[in-house]
Amino acid sequence: MTLELKAIHENCSGCGVCRLVCSLENYREVNPAMAALKIEGRFPAPGDYLIHLCNQCGQCAEACPVDAIPLKNGVYLIDAIECTGCMICVQACPSGVFFEHVEACPSEALQLVNSE
Repeated sequence: MTLELKAIHENCSGCGVCRLVCSLENYREVNPAMAALKIEGRFPAPGDYLIHLCNQCGQCAEACPVDAIPLKNGVYLIDAIECTGCMICVQACPSGVFFEHVEACPSEALQLVNSE
């Protein structure tokens, strides 16, 4: 039997507990911003939320120039050792749930900027 994570949008209250659990389970951090899912409030309708989650489509893996997102046991996972931090996978994610892991500077002395 294969289990699949499915979003039931009508049941979502927007509480964000799922994001907290995802960050704890996958990254061992209490940081909902690191969750591989996003909750979008569809305002102005109160209580109407849309859940965006990783559907394991593999487009991030296909886009990765160094093959740092291998398929293991039916799941795409980032190999942190192989990852170069190019962020091509973030741009390739059709669900918009892929993100970059960056250490934040509280005084904004360090920022990610385009070098164009």
